[in-house]
Amino acid sequence: MNPFKALAVKPWLADPRPAEEIHNGSAGRLATSRLGLWLFLVVVTVLFLLLTSVYFGRMALPDWDPLQEPRILWLNSGVLILSSIAMERAATSARRRQMAGVRAGLLVGSVLAALFLAGQLEAWRQLSALGYFAVQNPAYAFFYLITALHGLHLMGGLAVLAVAADNAWRSDDAASMRRIARLCAIYWHFLLAVWAVMFGLLLADNSGAIDFIELCRGLAGRLIGGDTSSY
Repeated sequence: MNPFKALAVKPWLADPRPAEEIHNGSAGRLATSRLGLWLFLVVVTVLFLLLTSVYFGRMALPDWDPLQEPRILWLNSGVLILSSIAMERAATSARRRQMAGVRAGLLVGSVLAALFLAGQLEAWRQLSALGYFAVQNPAYAFFYLITALHGLHLMGGLAVLAVAADNAWRSDDAASMRRIARLCAIYWHFLLAVWAVMFGLLLADNSGAIDFIELCRGLAGRLIGGDTSSY
């Protein structure tokens, strides 16, 4: 680049970010907040990966009785998908400086998330009404554990969302909502992805999981040249 042309560049015009973001430091706060969120999501991902590993290992034992999933879980999954879409709508509206869309997205996303939690509690009620308790079978113990952990993370998101909604209704400045709306949307998409994986795990067939585990053991035995049948 010609050095004389570089001197003529106006940084406030060359930077694609809004000028108010450059001057008030909101772009830097967004980067810091997003980094913190991603670090938290990495920790949560490791937690659920460990839980998944233990789940597959436990399924191979003879006392495992496959879970009879309540049909309401399918409805709950659809509700969580819609909640995630609503949160993306709020983030997009904040970027476009449309406060009506921000408020609508936050409100609809919150209500749908609350409905999802209520649906999960209904699934618990249905299982307990049929006599399926955590102490009776490890499959049901894992179901209650997985749904409880996921629900707690969603409740934490709702607490942050309540603060975001309060800010949205107190102010007409959509630019100030960009950071928190985007972070909430990322978190909601993550929770949806986690639930999709965990729901698929709960639907996994017992015999299929055992075959998969035995296959892994066989491959490990060939690689290390030892007997893994006692693992």
